[in-house]
Amino acid sequence: MKITIKRTEDQLALVRAMGSNNREEAYEAQAAVADFIGPVVSEVINNAPTVGNLYSTISYGEDDNPSLPLDLFHDITDENYIQVYSQQVAGGLPYSQVFPAHNELKFQTYTLDSALAFDRKYVRSARTDVVSKTFTRMAQEVMLKQTKTAFNVLATALVKGKGTNNTAGNQIIASEAEGRFVLADFNNLITKSKRINSSWSGGTPVGGVKAGISDLLVSPEMVEELRAMAYNPVNTAAAPYSSSVKDSLPAPEALRQELYSAAGLPSFYGINIMEINQMGVGQLFNKLFGAIVASEGATVAGGGGGTWDTTADEILIGIDRSKDALIRPTVIGEGTPSDFQVLVDDQFSVRQNKIGYYGKVEEGRICVDDRALIGLAV
Repeated sequence: MKITIKRTEDQLALVRAMGSNNREEAYEAQAAVADFIGPVVSEVINNAPTVGNLYSTISYGEDDNPSLPLDLFHDITDENYIQVYSQQVAGGLPYSQVFPAHNELKFQTYTLDSALAFDRKYVRSARTDVVSKTFTRMAQEVMLKQTKTAFNVLATALVKGKGTNNTAGNQIIASEAEGRFVLADFNNLITKSKRINSSWSGGTPVGGVKAGISDLLVSPEMVEELRAMAYNPVNTAAAPYSSSVKDSLPAPEALRQELYSAAGLPSFYGINIMEINQMGVGQLFNKLFGAIVASEGATVAGGGGGTWDTTADEILIGIDRSKDALIRPTVIGEGTPSDFQVLVDDQFSVRQNKIGYYGKVEEGRICVDDRALIGLAV
C-alpha cells in the first residue's frame, strides 16, 4: 500500500506553500492538502485486502442516532430472538445481546485516529516523497487498529455461535488430522455450514441449501498445505496420516495440475482463500482467538480432535459474505465526502518548525448473524 503525490507544477507549488513564513498562507495550503488527500486515504483504507474490509459499510451523518432495522437482515418468521455482537469502545471486548428480530438495533461508534508530523524544511524543498510517506503511514496506523477491532468482533461471534446443538463453540470443527489441512477438511466445512444455515425447524431454508462459505481466512502455513496437495496423497480413509505409502491415493491429475500452476491460490473449491500473516500458531490473531475462548469459557474443538490449545492449534475462519452479517457503520463528517477525515494539527508553534496532520474515522463493528461464520481448528 502506497500513497504518492505526483510532482506536477501545481502540487509542487502547493507543497512549498505549506512551509511559508506567512502563517495564513501556510495554513491555507496545509488545509488544501488535507482536503484533497482525505478521500484518497479513505479509498486506500477501504480497498485494502484486510480483515476489516470483510464488513459491509453503512454510512450515517455526524449528528444521527445510528440504528439498524434487524428485520431487514433476518427472516422474522424463522426465529423469535437473535444474538447481535458489537463493541462499546475500540479494542473493547465485544458483547452479545439478544433482540427480537423485529427490533431496531441501537449501537455506538468510536473514533480511530492517527497523528503525524514532519519538519517544515521538507516542504520548503518540495519533498513530496516525505509528505506522501506521512499519509501512507497514517493509513497504515488506522488500518492496523481497524484490523484488530474487526477481528475481535468476528472471533467473539464465532466462539459464541451455537451452531446446531445450542452450545457455544459448536460452529468450530476439528481437522481430520492434527496439523494437516486436506480436502476432507474443506468438505467438512461446507457440510457444517449447510447444517448451520438450515431453517429454524431444521429443514431446508427458502431458496435451497447453500454452501455458506465465500471466504476462508488462513495462515501462510495452511496455504502451504493446499499447495502440497499437488504432490501429497489426499485420501483420509487411512493415508496420509498413519498408513504406508502403498495405501495412499493422489489427487486427480487435473486438480494437481491446477494447484501446481496456481501457486498463489486465490480460490479453492469455489472459496476465496485469504492469506493472513496474523493467522497461525504463535501469531496475533491466534492468540486473540485463544484469549476469547478462555474468557468465554466455551468448549472449542482442537486440531485432530480434543480441545483447543492456543500453543499448538490454529484457527481457520470461514465467512459467508452473501449474508451481510458483518456490518461496519461509519460516520460521515460535515463537509467531507468520505468517512476518513484529515485535519491540520495545529498544536505546533512557529518555533517548533513542524507541520502536523491528524486523521480520524468514526466507525463501529457489528455482527448481526453468527451463522455466517464457521471455524476449523487445525
